[in-house]
Amino acid sequence: MGARSGVEDLVGITLDGRYRVLEHLADGGMASVYRGLDTRLERDVAIKVMRPDLAADDTFVSRFRREARSAARLAHPHVVGVHDQGESDGLVFLVMEHVPGQTLREVLRTEGALSPRAALDLLEPVLAGLAAAHDAGLVHRDVKPENVLIRDDGTVKVADFGLARAVSSQTATGTTGVLLGTVSYLSPEQVERGIADPRSDVYAAGLLLFEMLTGRKAVDGETPIHVAFQHVHGDLPSLRTIRPDLPVALDELVAAAVARDPDERPRDASTYLGLVTRVRRKLGDAELDARPAPGSAHERSTRSDETALLDATAGGSRRPDVVGARAERSGVTEATRTSPTTATDLATARQDPPARRRSPFALVGLALLVAALAGGLWWGTLGQRTTVPEVAGADASTVEARLTGADLRLSTKQAFDEDVAPGVAIGSTPAAGQEGRRGDEVVVTFSKGPERYEVPYLTRLTKDAASARLARDHLVVGSTTSEHHESVPQGQVIRTDPTTGTKMRRDAKVALVLSKGPQPVAIPSVTGQPYESAKTTLEEAGFVVERAADVNDQSVPKGSVVSQDPASGGTGVRGDTVTLAVSKGPVMVTIPDVEGKSESDAKSALEGAGLVVKVQRFFGSPLDQVRATSPRAGTSVPKGSTVTILVV
Repeated sequence: MGARSGVEDLVGITLDGRYRVLEHLADGGMASVYRGLDTRLERDVAIKVMRPDLAADDTFVSRFRREARSAARLAHPHVVGVHDQGESDGLVFLVMEHVPGQTLREVLRTEGALSPRAALDLLEPVLAGLAAAHDAGLVHRDVKPENVLIRDDGTVKVADFGLARAVSSQTATGTTGVLLGTVSYLSPEQVERGIADPRSDVYAAGLLLFEMLTGRKAVDGETPIHVAFQHVHGDLPSLRTIRPDLPVALDELVAAAVARDPDERPRDASTYLGLVTRVRRKLGDAELDARPAPGSAHERSTRSDETALLDATAGGSRRPDVVGARAERSGVTEATRTSPTTATDLATARQDPPARRRSPFALVGLALLVAALAGGLWWGTLGQRTTVPEVAGADASTVEARLTGADLRLSTKQAFDEDVAPGVAIGSTPAAGQEGRRGDEVVVTFSKGPERYEVPYLTRLTKDAASARLARDHLVVGSTTSEHHESVPQGQVIRTDPTTGTKMRRDAKVALVLSKGPQPVAIPSVTGQPYESAKTTLEEAGFVVERAADVNDQSVPKGSVVSQDPASGGTGVRGDTVTLAVSKGPVMVTIPDVEGKSESDAKSALEGAGLVVKVQRFFGSPLDQVRATSPRAGTSVPKGSTVTILVV
């Protein structure tokens, strides 16, 4: 079966023998999204099917599979889970967690500018999901409202991890609306150099916050090139130029994230989340609940979906302004609840004929019905509402007691904090003072104390291995120096500064001292020395002495060193071996008996024994016979000694 191109062709088919396509949900710039059924596990899933032109690109498919595997390893309550990826009949697809609800784009399209409380309620879980990804070594690269999903129960999730990288070659060349939306959130370094790191996601998160607070994009334009140019060369508008009613702290919060230089931004989503939390704690209720002035360009003229949208945003908690909006839409405004019937209505009622007048019993019944409806309305709105108590600074038991007293459920998480002691509450989501329904869940963040990491044991690791080990503990290599060490091999760590076990801040630098190997030692000359003396000299210098087989030597006395290996003048290290050859003295020979032999025969015998012959003649040696030798025959002398013969 060939590759399919039509959306309608996919509904009803089963991908990879497992995923049945049930319903077409949406189309995007690189894929179409369907609701499907995992027939093996019998669960709803979302199936993202790539565009045919991308599926035909081998480079894209390879990168897509690799990034999908990375994203699948990321498990976090605020990240859309990736279940599977595959290819079936030419269709490249990704199977994800099904998130029934809406996107942040849909919320902004309906609501316009949000209050700071609502915007931060959405931003915090987005940053929590991104922080988990950054801790796992993943960068999203395409954070935008379309990739922020708000489930029907209010849970916020970030979608499409890794897919931006898989199609990075496509995102800067097209001219579609989808592309323009993507380019609107690209960081300057992505536009200019095609690179991204956690600070790029922080940049996009800052643009999300700007858009939620103003109802408009911070960077927009007619073409992708125009938008990209503004990221790199333009100045982003100040938040307060559009919403002067907002506090300066929020303006600074956006500015910190959207700095053009990545080095001037928070280093990752976790750091930015900490900054967001601190700013939020300093804002009062009036500042958090500020909305654009009625009739401004940033508030939508219709708010027909406001209650449902903001309920999902706040995880089911309804805000006071939302209740007012619901009452307004139902026709039960403050005026209609308290104003008497108009004079005209009264006059008309008085002119009704008797047949149409209601009896007192009917009026009493009507009054009772109105009272019952009013009571039901109170219980369905105000009667079910409660206020989140202040928990910051309280211990766990106190927090639980306060939330129980407010008919709220406690859920906990932990975070590092430089100022709050371990086990003490930092804050809550929703924040203190915010209204919600009885039985709602409140997530309280308890402090783990200052974020500190112990310097690990690095001795005998190479520099690269030590760097990797430090990175796992959120520390980095600082300065490196080298020195000689007798036992630690060259290039390996001798010690660290600070020492092992010292607790340090995240990303603190640890200095390494690396070994240059043992200190070189000059090899002394011991040739000609008695063996024991030579051995002592070498051992005191740190060498190991090995004795070779003894050798004869005509000049070196017996027991003294004839030669050494290695020779003197070079260098070695402590523990190296020096081999010594020791003299057995000269070769000894016995003087043969040559008496009575002719001079020539005697010389031949003596020289053959390795001796030097000296001739002494008597009276001209008429007989040519040897009469004596000196030393005498039978004497043992060193080879090469001189023997004198007397010839007569």
